[in-house]
Amino acid sequence: MIRYFYKALADIRSNRFLNLITMVTISLSILMVSLCLLFFENLGRIMDGWSQEGRAMVYLVPEFSTQMRPELASAITQMDGIVRVTFVSKDQALARLKTQMAGATRFLDTLEENPLPHAFEIQIQTREGFEPIAAVVRQIESLDLVESVEYGQKWLARMLDLFQLFRLTGYVVCALFLLIAFFITASTVRLVFHSRQSEVEIMRLVGATDRFIKMPFYVTGLIQGAVGGILGLLILFAAYLAVCSGISQSMGDLFHLDVRFLSVTAMGGIWVVSTFLGWFGCYLSLRQLLK
Repeated sequence: MIRYFYKALADIRSNRFLNLITMVTISLSILMVSLCLLFFENLGRIMDGWSQEGRAMVYLVPEFSTQMRPELASAITQMDGIVRVTFVSKDQALARLKTQMAGATRFLDTLEENPLPHAFEIQIQTREGFEPIAAVVRQIESLDLVESVEYGQKWLARMLDLFQLFRLTGYVVCALFLLIAFFITASTVRLVFHSRQSEVEIMRLVGATDRFIKMPFYVTGLIQGAVGGILGLLILFAAYLAVCSGISQSMGDLFHLDVRFLSVTAMGGIWVVSTFLGWFGCYLSLRQLLK
């Protein structure tokens, strides 16, 4: 096996350009596939987190006074599905707003009167689907002192439908890129084979077996796939670090962004697929050429 490995390395050196093109093509294909997986994996986790939070803000009418707070809080707490009720006074809301807006608080400091309403921040028990949460929200909205209830479940349901569509599209795109890498690999093997056709014919005349002739090509395909996969993942990791360094901590906390790189299992799977792709393209080409 070691002999075939050194023979494959010699073949790669003697056909640097073709093999380089193959490795770059595989790496770009793996990069696109990995990018799709990274995007959908993180987006899916973020949207799952949003859908499981079940948080809502209950904004109160201007006539509300803090003396009415215990009665209203009790009414909301007794509703089915309410996990936690936290009162947020208008002063606390303004302080939060100033914190979130960081340096842009000069305008807020000039306000003569706090325009924000009192509110309750509630957490609703998450269940299957959005309708149970919507039912709880309708109950709260029917209370006299409640002006409105804001929660993101309506648009989130639409976003989840859109996300499923994007995910299906992403799988199709990944399959296309893998097919492109496969055809490029197969074409490269054909070109290399034709460039060494005289050598192969001589080997056959002296009694070399098909296995002896094919093995260096197989090992070359494995090397191309393995190196292309590693290059694609390294490029993606560099891009991931560059993007993550641009996401501030406050932005991440505000939008609950928890961006993570691919897991070791996913990277291993991608690398195995890339290596197999290099070998399979070689296998099918030689199967036709050495009939």
